[in-house]
Amino acid sequence: MNAKSETLNFQAETKQLLDLMIHSIYSSKDIFLRELISNASDALDKLRFEAVTKKDLLKEGEELHIRLEVDKKNKLLTIHDNGIGMNRNEVIENIGTIAKSGTRELLEKMKSSKQKGELEGLIGQFGVGFYSSFMAADKVSILTKRAGEDKAVLWLSSGEGSYEISESEKELHGTSITLHLKTDKEDESLEDYTDEYILKRIVKQYSDFISYPILIKEEREEEEKDEKGEPKKDGKKRKVIEDVTINSMKPIWTRSKSDVTEKDYAEFYKHISHDWNEPLKTITFSAEGRIEYKALLYIPAKSAFDMFFQNTKGGLRLYVKKVMILENLEELIPRYLRFIKGVVESTDLPLNISRENLQKNAVVMQIQKGLTKKILDSLNEMLTKERDNYEKFWAEFSPALKEGINADFENREKIASLLLFYSSNSDKLTTLKDYVSRMKSDQTDIFFITGENRDIIENSPHLESFKNKGYEVLYLLDPVDEFVLESLGEFDKKKIKNAGKGADISTKEEKEKAEKKLKEEGKKYDDLLKFFQEKLSDDVKEVKLSSRLVSAPACLVADEHGFSPHLEKILKQHGDKLPKTKKILEINSDHKIFQNIHDRYTKDKNDPLVLESAELLYNYSLLAEGAPVTNPVKFTALLTKLMERAF
Repeated sequence: MNAKSETLNFQAETKQLLDLMIHSIYSSKDIFLRELISNASDALDKLRFEAVTKKDLLKEGEELHIRLEVDKKNKLLTIHDNGIGMNRNEVIENIGTIAKSGTRELLEKMKSSKQKGELEGLIGQFGVGFYSSFMAADKVSILTKRAGEDKAVLWLSSGEGSYEISESEKELHGTSITLHLKTDKEDESLEDYTDEYILKRIVKQYSDFISYPILIKEEREEEEKDEKGEPKKDGKKRKVIEDVTINSMKPIWTRSKSDVTEKDYAEFYKHISHDWNEPLKTITFSAEGRIEYKALLYIPAKSAFDMFFQNTKGGLRLYVKKVMILENLEELIPRYLRFIKGVVESTDLPLNISRENLQKNAVVMQIQKGLTKKILDSLNEMLTKERDNYEKFWAEFSPALKEGINADFENREKIASLLLFYSSNSDKLTTLKDYVSRMKSDQTDIFFITGENRDIIENSPHLESFKNKGYEVLYLLDPVDEFVLESLGEFDKKKIKNAGKGADISTKEEKEKAEKKLKEEGKKYDDLLKFFQEKLSDDVKEVKLSSRLVSAPACLVADEHGFSPHLEKILKQHGDKLPKTKKILEINSDHKIFQNIHDRYTKDKNDPLVLESAELLYNYSLLAEGAPVTNPVKFTALLTKLMERAF
């Protein structure tokens, strides 16, 4: 160890992650090689990109490649690349530390996950494939030299909590990762990764599409030749060792669909996403005309654990003339589609374009427009033809897609057609289009109601008049749905209304009849309603008779621009300070409870039961819509007194 060598400890989260890796969370150990080849490919991409503006980084005629080297005797496997390489600080940042937000959340999820597939998916989402080396090796060394710099760095670790790092020598730029392989006695599930045939099989299975040659030395026999180049008469042969390319190298997005299998597409997805799961859907796209580009896009099967972190980046890989320009270019797709993975290659952009120039580039904006249309059309096709798959997508990514209603006005109608909701029609999810197709002939609007769960919603007093008329009502269980539908406003020229905010579904004749009845009864119950209003003045805006209630004694009606009880509850749980809003308490004058209260009030305005009835009815209305009572202790005391009088 030279003077500049030192031993450093892994970041705490990195050590925990290594422990999980070493104790075999993967169902297939071969995957470590795919990850290391994928990292090598990324390093080559980065060198090609930097070399566009720094010509001296690449020597004339230098061929970029990945090389697999085996030492059978010492059980060593080395993955070489002549890519960008790393300096000392980059090694510490990239290998010794997981410098990403959400590390702790990832580890907690991993520890609580029971199934291997679930664990593998979480690791893949986080993109820490290098650490999978320790599944196959009990010691790993990295010798790396950054292009354009003089000094190399040697990193060495057994994955137990610390690593050794020192200055070293290396002739060429790039990285060599050497695995001191475990023996099959240590782990029976391991194959012999010094066997060339096994390595070829793994590369063919997982990394055939890598756009750089993956080389391995191969021994063969050839006939010895004389000075004229003719085979010698004695027929003697000699052994020749030469480099053999073991992958096809042709970028998968440039190949004809007929030449690519679903398995090939799936493996490329895993390469760019570091996800172990198969993609839910593959989308290929080729645009021709004024702007030409090719795209290979994927809808993942599972959402990333950090998809809703504020600083989480989405975006696609952008290639220009086979050179990767940027890895996570967010400008290629709108943020509400950030779950989409894939690559785009354009021939209409310059190789040396900067990220800043890309942000307002007309070509990029046109590509985004085309990709957005293609993605939304593909989702619509999935909804129509593969409903089960679409519902799997919806379960994972609906919160992101819903953001598009307010973020993408140009495609708002298309996004609205992709929304799914539960409803009073059945236990199955429905689209707005299907809802409209089932509307009654006399129904002019689309109605929804919010609530914590289906049971609470179905017992809401607000649904009574809708049930009587046979009108379908959408059930919104996700609080954000209220924002989504109220922001949408209408669909298919039908207004969208909240059934919990006094939506009136009466016909002209029914309204006239109800108004006449309320006018007559208003005189009869006016004093009692004023009494209720006075008692509840701190909580309700108005107390009035209702024309919408059938079997419930009372209900609370929110202001047209106010929050629903469910949304209000959620916002308060998240610590939001909301201004106090008063609702209207509507009373069912036909209900026996109200009539009995009125009889008692007529006989004795100071009757204790009458004095307490206003608060009991108000709190009943809160509970009926799934909201908490204002004062639980006082409410239970009043309820106890009522029961004592009754029994």
